[in-house]
Amino acid sequence: MCIVTSLDALSALYPNPPVVASIAKEIDHVDANYGALIAASPFMLLATSGPDGLDCSPRGDKPGFVRIRDAKTLLIPDRRGNNRLDSLKNILSDPRVGMLFLIPGYGETLRVNGTATLSDDPGLCASFDMAGKLPACVIVVHVERVYFQCSRAVVRADLWNPAAHVARGDVPSAGEILRGITAKNQTVETFDGEAYDKALPERVKATLY
Repeated sequence: MCIVTSLDALSALYPNPPVVASIAKEIDHVDANYGALIAASPFMLLATSGPDGLDCSPRGDKPGFVRIRDAKTLLIPDRRGNNRLDSLKNILSDPRVGMLFLIPGYGETLRVNGTATLSDDPGLCASFDMAGKLPACVIVVHVERVYFQCSRAVVRADLWNPAAHVARGDVPSAGEILRGITAKNQTVETFDGEAYDKALPERVKATLY
């Protein structure tokens, strides 16, 4: 296998300079147009880095769940999850974050890079009340770079085409994955995957917030 190990070698593979639009679209704040995309997005990915490595965590809620406090600040409620806290632990040691926003039916995605802190301010957390439940903390992102990504990846993936969606039974379920892993680990009891899958839909519904 040939490995690319230098900028010169990389440049040789991509001899053409970036197109003008790919540079012009990057700004250091959230303007009205980029704000409209964030407000329309019900789903984003949060990338972080820490002493144990990298992490990329899905975040989702009603469109606009990421609040725009001002042109340089985004607020993300940390809704109920699995309590691994991978992203939050990473932010405490390395504040750099990357965010990728998706909007169903929309080809372009939005990328936001910056630094983050965690706030447990009671008033701030209370402002994100949902169904009587508050986030344990809010991720406060200081925006440094914002730019949209063209639609090629979404178009190639045919992401929003219902006819291209994978049938549930065509891929392993959560219970099957857990059963397969625990069956190989003699130090833990083999997971009851069937029971897990059966209870999962109601458990998710009951623990959204």
